[in-house]
Amino acid sequence: MKFTDIFVQRPVLATVVSLLILVLGIRSIFMLTVREFPFTENGIITIETPYTGANPELIESFITTTIENAVAQSNGIDYITSISSQGLSTISIFLQLNYDTDKAMTEISTNVSSVLDQLPPESQSPQISIDVAEDTDLMYIGFYSDVLTRSEITDYILRIVQPRIRAVHQILDAELLGWRHFALRVWLDPNKLSALNLTPTDVFDALDANDFLAAGGRTDGQMLAFNINVHTNLKSLDEFKDLIITYVDGAVIKLSDVGTVTLGAENYDSNVSYDGKNAVFIGIQVVPNGNVLTVLDDVRHVVKELTEELPEGLQAKVIYDASDYIHAAIDEVIKVLLEAIFIVALVILAFLGSMRSSIIPIIAIPLSIIGTFFMMHVLGYTINLLTLLSLVLAIGLVVDDAIIMVENIDRHIQAGLSPVQASIQGARELANPIIAISIVLIAVYLPIGFVDGMTGTLFTEFAFTLAGAVAISAIIALTLSPMMCSKLMRAKTKTDTHQFIDFVDDHFAKLRESYKNLLTRSFNYLNVTIVFAIIIMISIVFLYSSSKAELAPDEDQGLLLSDLTTTPNASVYQTSMYSHDFYQRMATFKEVKHIYQLDGITDVNGTVGTLNTSLGGVVFKPWDERDYSISDIMPKMQAQVDEIAGAKIALYQPSPLPGSNGLPVQFVIVTTKPYDELNKIATAIFEEAQESGLFSYLDNDLKLDMLQATVEIDRYKAAALGLTMTDIGNVISAALSQQYVNFLI
Repeated sequence: MKFTDIFVQRPVLATVVSLLILVLGIRSIFMLTVREFPFTENGIITIETPYTGANPELIESFITTTIENAVAQSNGIDYITSISSQGLSTISIFLQLNYDTDKAMTEISTNVSSVLDQLPPESQSPQISIDVAEDTDLMYIGFYSDVLTRSEITDYILRIVQPRIRAVHQILDAELLGWRHFALRVWLDPNKLSALNLTPTDVFDALDANDFLAAGGRTDGQMLAFNINVHTNLKSLDEFKDLIITYVDGAVIKLSDVGTVTLGAENYDSNVSYDGKNAVFIGIQVVPNGNVLTVLDDVRHVVKELTEELPEGLQAKVIYDASDYIHAAIDEVIKVLLEAIFIVALVILAFLGSMRSSIIPIIAIPLSIIGTFFMMHVLGYTINLLTLLSLVLAIGLVVDDAIIMVENIDRHIQAGLSPVQASIQGARELANPIIAISIVLIAVYLPIGFVDGMTGTLFTEFAFTLAGAVAISAIIALTLSPMMCSKLMRAKTKTDTHQFIDFVDDHFAKLRESYKNLLTRSFNYLNVTIVFAIIIMISIVFLYSSSKAELAPDEDQGLLLSDLTTTPNASVYQTSMYSHDFYQRMATFKEVKHIYQLDGITDVNGTVGTLNTSLGGVVFKPWDERDYSISDIMPKMQAQVDEIAGAKIALYQPSPLPGSNGLPVQFVIVTTKPYDELNKIATAIFEEAQESGLFSYLDNDLKLDMLQATVEIDRYKAAALGLTMTDIGNVISAALSQQYVNFLI
């Protein structure tokens, strides 16, 4: 007796096995995480070191190079990029695929700490953060008002909004973009300072000494204890204006006597707008292993609650939500999955010619698919586009085992055996072939899961999910299918025939006969057949070499990104002028829903420092509300922005795969020679690329044409006046740098 006999003779056991597969599968569906792609950890560790007033050469020589040399010895690094701009060093460390970001963060932080004593004393401490390699944040929430200033909006977001959003589970960061932190700004009058024999350093020292937070402590009595509050800090603009700087001939010199005191922002180096309105954004990033759909849904719920509590005049809106595309893509695949099941069921019904016989493989399809979810849960996989794609492909595979089992048992029934005996005999005959077929199919797809790199990371879940579906279908074909055949199938009678079934059988018989005749003729002219076969095989080489190749095609994600660059010395105000022109042109397209722009921001993580750059996004209407895809509209939009004189603007779609960001094609030129020599080579390549006419946008991030004001010091005159280079440097830094004091309102 073979093991398949057990399930025919004990139908309850076969039913229990199938129900167990069904229950475990359904339970696993609700436990699996839903994502767009399989989990990949593409970490970027960013190190920002501010040095107010320092030029890019100084930043690179004494900060960027020092920190780069220290962190380069850390493990798990793929490559390092850095930007040395006015007053800021930004180092981006791209980690190897799926390398542990926490481990890398710990090691890099230790290496940075080891060189802190080598950095200029005036520079601020390096700020280290973990980011995710994406083209744009997964969600942008815009706050705007016609009544409140951006400093007031920023203050409200910092105190009320940002803490509640950051408290959402699996949020990596809720980054503020376009913020305006409150700051006291003192504009000193050099003539008044000179008349009073004061320097900017004296003013700064007076501010530092008189705006002080004192810890008064507590007094303890026999019965009562009192907390002591000492008001040594300044809390209003008028108090700062009345701050005593010094006494001159008995007269009190206040801060307002030597300059203009205003309440402004910490800096004005960035500007964020939403549909042409000035705004403050919160950009949402999710932890690498987080459930994007769940997290963004939770954020939307929090934003809805916050909107009801916003002060009068302040409005909030979700400007961009990446989960819209993910939901649409997954829903589309699920739709295809259901359509495939329906079509396969119709084909089975048409060719088996019996409803009783068709029920068996039709039940095997969803049962095999649902059971595969349990294997996905055991392996730690997620429900994503690739695992769903494997289930779509699996439909045609999982049904084969049940169909051949039904046909073989039906053959024995028509030969005169009872349904039970036919099921036992048929299952015995096909047990080994079904196992062999399943092993072969698994062996075909399994090697995909052992490919290295991004391809392997993405398609491992695809391969093992498909192999799991085949294994589950084999179990069902050997347990449930024979038992159902013994209960449902019977010998055909004349009353079982149907006009439609007869029609299909007749035409299929004719098709089979035609194929038989063609096959016979090909054997009669074997030489001709072999020649054609050789021609086809040789042509495969040419067809393959001439075909385009890419890992993934561009997808219409409902978002088009823009990269705007103006002249190197452009201010944020000038950059915003070009951005506004860009907005006006994009707003003319009826397919556009929203437009957001981040002026003066270096990358999507909110890095400020490059005043002449602007990142933007054109959010399109839902797919069913427009007639054209982004690929159709993008050339027209690019032609529009190319007409903007004075700015370079590139439009491109976000990468369809995780872990990549920026423009589609980027390359690096490396040399040990000076930047002048590097610039010559870069310029020559740039000009050749322009002349080729193959590129709609080109840019070189080495900006040697940036204008600079240089102060030459006469050391002899300085020595004659008893001045050192430190004295002169401090005076210039104090006079030109943005010295400010932050305080709460």
